[in-house]
Amino acid sequence: MANCKKLRLKDAALKRLLSVVVVTLLGVLLLIVSLRTNTTPGLSELDEDLSEITDIQSFSEKLNLPKQNEFSIRLAKINQMPPRNRDLYPKLAKDHITIVLYVHNRPQYLQVVVKSLSKVVGISETLLIVSHDGYFEEMNKIVEGIKFCQVKQIFAPYSPHVFPDSFPGVSSNDCKEKDDAGKKHCVGSPDQYGNHGSPRIVSLKHHWWWMMNTVWDGLKETRGHNGHILFIEEDHFIYPNAYRNLQLLVSLKPIKCPDCYAANLAPCDVNLRGEGWDSLIAERMGNVGYAFNWTVWRKIHRKAKEFCFFDDYNWDITMWATVYPSFGSPVYTLRGPRTSAVHFGKCGLHQGQGQTNACIDNGSVNMQVDDIDRVANIRSEWGVHVYDNQPGYKAGFKGWGGWGDDRDRQLCLNFAQMYHSYNTSLSAVTMS
Repeated sequence: MANCKKLRLKDAALKRLLSVVVVTLLGVLLLIVSLRTNTTPGLSELDEDLSEITDIQSFSEKLNLPKQNEFSIRLAKINQMPPRNRDLYPKLAKDHITIVLYVHNRPQYLQVVVKSLSKVVGISETLLIVSHDGYFEEMNKIVEGIKFCQVKQIFAPYSPHVFPDSFPGVSSNDCKEKDDAGKKHCVGSPDQYGNHGSPRIVSLKHHWWWMMNTVWDGLKETRGHNGHILFIEEDHFIYPNAYRNLQLLVSLKPIKCPDCYAANLAPCDVNLRGEGWDSLIAERMGNVGYAFNWTVWRKIHRKAKEFCFFDDYNWDITMWATVYPSFGSPVYTLRGPRTSAVHFGKCGLHQGQGQTNACIDNGSVNMQVDDIDRVANIRSEWGVHVYDNQPGYKAGFKGWGGWGDDRDRQLCLNFAQMYHSYNTSLSAVTMS
């Protein structure tokens, strides 16, 4: 009997122990489920995006893009992060026109354009993408301070500023100026004038081309976007009526100028402020406040070889001199008779940083904004005045040089293929 009682006591103790273990395990499981449920959306989205960037990097390796250093990889991952300020502006307007602001390293300029954008009517309805040519802390801080709309930052991971001692940056064995590669035993091929390019200067063209490919074909926020996207630079002052005027131009373009490729906020001649007529204007496409859609981008992208092999380090001159003429017909843009954007820059690329008032008179821009510039001033009943004979680069113009290095040309071509290889593979995986 005593042995039976001992066994029953042991069984009871064992059952109590098992009950404690089961309750403890259930508690742990509930805690794990709770933690997973309460993970912040931003981190979840970032984890998802970072898994995607790994695939993009593998395709980049297949394209023989420059081997990325740790900083370049970090920037590529940042590019996959979702826009900020979604808590303040949870929904974009259905007919919004995304704005892309591309910047270099002129913080004085950037402060001016950001302040002007903050006063643009309708800016809170859209997404602002800021594309950086490399990473500069002062530039980054200015953009991080934007609170007037959703904003997404992207950083060119192959900028020369990210590669301090190797291509695409400056390396110790690069040829310089008019060096003879054979005699100097240096690396690089000269332009048509016998000069070797400067990485910090050719980055102007590299950044623009990388940005275009990334915005149209790489970012999930804009990839496959059928509407127009507006492109502005850090030395463009934007008037308060710019966004509303642009929406009107985009809606009127198919009716008033079906052959126009784009819409512009400013005249092609940056020194002009408009005619002041009661008429829309059709002229050659300008480089201040220009907007076009995915169909036009596809035409541009198909001319990657022409763009990448034209010996001029300026992206806009390359477009005017060789890409647009290859379309077979005049490339017109539609704009209003009064400017909605102004180019105010005094200094060239990569100047003005670290110098007090170096690029802006008295450290500020005093741009006159009249009452007519604060509201939409384009009328749907207006006709279109077409500038038929427009100044431009004549046939046979071969460029101003600075873009002769075979490495630059190959990198440019690789940018054109980067996302297409990736997206094609994704489609194959999805279909299989």
